[in-house]
Amino acid sequence: MVMYGPGAFLYVVFVAIGWIMMLYTLNFYYLAYQSRNNHRHEKRKRLNNVDFLPSTTIQLPLYNEKYVARRLIDAVCKMDYPKDRLQIQVLDDSDDDTVDLIRSIVDEYRLKGYDIVHLHRTDRSGYKAGALKAGMKSAKGDFVAIFDADFIPPPWFLKRSIGYFTDPKIGLVQCKWGHVNEDYSTMTEAQAVSLDLHFLVEQKAKSLTHIFMNFNGTAGIWRKSCIEDSGGWHTSTLVEDLDLSYRAQMRGWKCIFLEDIVVDAELPVQMNAAKRQQFRWAKGSIQAALKLTGDVMLHRKIPLDTKAQAFIQMTRHVVNPLFLVQFLIFPMLLAMDYKLYDVSWAPLIIWTMYLLLGPGGYLLVINRVWRQKWKSKARQFLFLTFFASGITVNNSVAVFDALFGRKNEFLRTPKFGIIKKGDDWRNKEYVLPFTKTTLLEIFFAIYGIISMFTAIFSGNAWFAPLMAMPTIGFIYVAYLSIAHSQFGRKSKAKRAARTIAPPVVVRRSTGSRMLLPGVLAFLVLGSGIAWYGYYVTIYPIQEASGLLTRAQTSQTPQQLADYTILAKRLIPESGNPVWLFPTVRTDFAIMNDQLDSIILRAEDLSRREPHTEEYNTAMMDMHSATLTIQDNLNEAIPYIYISPTNILLSGVWVAVILTVFAAMRKAKTKRQMTATASAV
Repeated sequence: MVMYGPGAFLYVVFVAIGWIMMLYTLNFYYLAYQSRNNHRHEKRKRLNNVDFLPSTTIQLPLYNEKYVARRLIDAVCKMDYPKDRLQIQVLDDSDDDTVDLIRSIVDEYRLKGYDIVHLHRTDRSGYKAGALKAGMKSAKGDFVAIFDADFIPPPWFLKRSIGYFTDPKIGLVQCKWGHVNEDYSTMTEAQAVSLDLHFLVEQKAKSLTHIFMNFNGTAGIWRKSCIEDSGGWHTSTLVEDLDLSYRAQMRGWKCIFLEDIVVDAELPVQMNAAKRQQFRWAKGSIQAALKLTGDVMLHRKIPLDTKAQAFIQMTRHVVNPLFLVQFLIFPMLLAMDYKLYDVSWAPLIIWTMYLLLGPGGYLLVINRVWRQKWKSKARQFLFLTFFASGITVNNSVAVFDALFGRKNEFLRTPKFGIIKKGDDWRNKEYVLPFTKTTLLEIFFAIYGIISMFTAIFSGNAWFAPLMAMPTIGFIYVAYLSIAHSQFGRKSKAKRAARTIAPPVVVRRSTGSRMLLPGVLAFLVLGSGIAWYGYYVTIYPIQEASGLLTRAQTSQTPQQLADYTILAKRLIPESGNPVWLFPTVRTDFAIMNDQLDSIILRAEDLSRREPHTEEYNTAMMDMHSATLTIQDNLNEAIPYIYISPTNILLSGVWVAVILTVFAAMRKAKTKRQMTATASAV
């Protein structure tokens, strides 16, 4: 294995990233092992005092939630808890007609004797954390329960969970999330199993040990004095929940997770909404890492393993850009014909490690967690592998946003009140368009297809399935991002017209209906052109490199000449792929002259007496010369990928995608204007 040049550098980066990612994976299995120790959990259950019913404030932070606001407030007001010890704060930052809806609901329950208040802010400063902080000023309870708009707490929630606070050291009780629409689509199933693994493995393990546990932002109860002692809600990150829970634990407070208390919630049904949620979590975690890592590491009373786990928890989203870098590097190494392993059975070891640390290990954890129901969860895990791969582009952008200190608005995840499979969300307000991140996902999808062909034609078909899995994920996420953007929200004029005119049926034009198939056809065409370009320009040079390898192992001059002649036929007669700063080493004309010289020397040597000192020296010189030319070819291959032609074609491809993106928005606006005009 040659340990210099671009190939060696890329290989070192590739392996280093592999080790880092493996450490994060092994940590998950460590937590899975810890989560199976239930002794402390069972002991904790016995300490729950069901007669402990202190004064409690329930905070409901809402922002433009017209489809789920009533569902949430109704569920909270049905709590089986003494009214004189319960205060409900609806922390409303809405700027649409949700404000009027919430006001009417709150007035309705206030007339029924509930201590419920509508706190409406118009500036939305600090976003969710700012709303919670503002609510704390008038919170009457000694404890504060928080529910986001998409949750539906059961009537018995407070009575079954508040009793754990009889332990004065406990500052937070976090409950498990359930899913009312888990079976709605493959995307909701993927999100469901991902969240379940987070709670039943990670949160459970941390709750049972001295590892720091984070608040999940909802479906939990805080001790009010704990919030105040820890510095209150901070607005400097997008994950105010993780921020506060870590500061509380550094102050000596304990946080526990209750897996047997489940609060159902609505999972995002639109891909663009799910991506927005994932973006917020990824960026916020890195922001928290930048803010809190120093304090955690320098804290003298925090054990070393707790510090390590806190660092892993806050930085785990760096795996996303690392995964993409690996995805980009691997086919480059294959295209350069870089020797990745020294023994023929190495791919078997690679596949074994992948199955054990990847799908195999996760399926074992799923089997241990769900027992009888593990098969259905295993099927959901298949969808999760595609979703998790495809979402890495979105999450990588979030990571870099946080690292570069870019300030973002707290963009909420739209909810549509979707519970049953037949429920429709596409014609409702809050539907999100796909963003420019989708263009990157399309790029990685096409790159993955090319990478699969690269693996096959470079003689490494073993690795094609490894490239196929994330490629399917990129296609899956990109396709749903576009498909879920085809339906614009109804205009206010159209909704108002319903009261004075018959319904107006808005049909999408033929061009609009053909737009998505046209995009997919363009992607297929682009993949075909990219594959053809690889097959015509790069594959012959890789094949020539392989023939020169055989020439280096030839035992006779005639064999060496034959392999060299075959290699020469595959190399361009002239040109230099290093077009910006050309070098002599990568000049094809010079390579051809050198190959002609080797062929003439080999044919001349074949007529001489073999196995003499002169004969053996000449063979060694020709072997060395073919090795040098092979190294020059491998050096040239990466530059062929970035040739002026490829750059031009890539620019055209991006321009077409941007044009399609603009056309889709224009068509959406035109449909809305047509609908408004028709209604009027």
